[in-house]
Amino acid sequence: MKKLIFLGFALSFAISNELSFRQIREDIFNIDDKTLITYAKKIRLKAIPSNAYELEELIKNTSPDYEIYPTTTKRIELGKKLYFDPRLSRSGLISCNTCHNLGLGGVDGIAASTGHKWQANPHHLNAPSVYNAVFNPNQFWDGRANHLKEQAKGPIQANVEMAEDSQIVVEKIKSIPEYVNEFKDAFSNDINIDFDLIAATIGIFERTLITPSRYDEFLEGNVNALSFDEKQGLRTFINKGCVLCHYGINVGGAFRGFGFVRYQYVNYGDFNGNENNRVKVPTLRNVARTAPYFHNGSIWSLTEAVESMGRIQLGIELSEQEIKNIISFLKSLSGKLPQIVYPELPPSSDETIRPKLDY
Repeated sequence: MKKLIFLGFALSFAISNELSFRQIREDIFNIDDKTLITYAKKIRLKAIPSNAYELEELIKNTSPDYEIYPTTTKRIELGKKLYFDPRLSRSGLISCNTCHNLGLGGVDGIAASTGHKWQANPHHLNAPSVYNAVFNPNQFWDGRANHLKEQAKGPIQANVEMAEDSQIVVEKIKSIPEYVNEFKDAFSNDINIDFDLIAATIGIFERTLITPSRYDEFLEGNVNALSFDEKQGLRTFINKGCVLCHYGINVGGAFRGFGFVRYQYVNYGDFNGNENNRVKVPTLRNVARTAPYFHNGSIWSLTEAVESMGRIQLGIELSEQEIKNIISFLKSLSGKLPQIVYPELPPSSDETIRPKLDY
């Protein structure tokens, strides 16, 4: 059995020269709204910038392949087609959108993602949201992918997901004249269409899947962007130590030890973290839209999820009112989803490799 790691007893980084995290926790219910914003920023809560230039600079800094493949309108539109195209899968039935449904908060809404031949994820892993994923320094629950391009490669090739060989994916795309022309138009006439470029193009589209919310307006200085209950929820979120793991622009995304021993649904699946027994902290943005929760999708209620985190990670029993306060804040993280028009996909040619159901 793994040693339970409590995260609420200390903070491993210095907040500022003037204020310690302990002081902030003690003061948080006795300060005005403007000071609350100041304190929130000191403990590394960050807004999605409303300024278009600042936002693009942020995306550039969080996208390792941005310098090679800058974002352009044509690349976004091509990446969107690839994201929705089920022909990238062996069966011709599963697309990126199957498990990361943009109409469902960027998730599939089921406990264990299901792929080729109706196979559930063998580790009973739940699909994280693709919205705002560009801001995560690592992808997958164990953080094995560097960023969006590398993440996109994984499900396409995984036998229990899209189950297709990377070279066959390339052959399919090259057999569709409209795709070939669109790649030339988006990149260059002599571009080499390979699996790396296909994945990178999907990632370019995913860079645009950003959902700013009233929470961001609040952090940028609009004290009226959140209601009284939501601000009380933010205060409780800070005071109880939730921010120890859920910080940064995605209110999550770092790696922390997870209290598997005390997790009441520990036996659903065999995932116990990466080689260091750590799990990527999920983003809390749009959390009210992305049930079920946790790595194995075993909790459907936001109330139970908050109660469990207090008990498992912080080693405390949250009161009913504290849970209610935190949930009020979490709901303010539901952002404005980008308008996505389902693309018209180019037709296959006689040379396009046919689907294989394997049933």
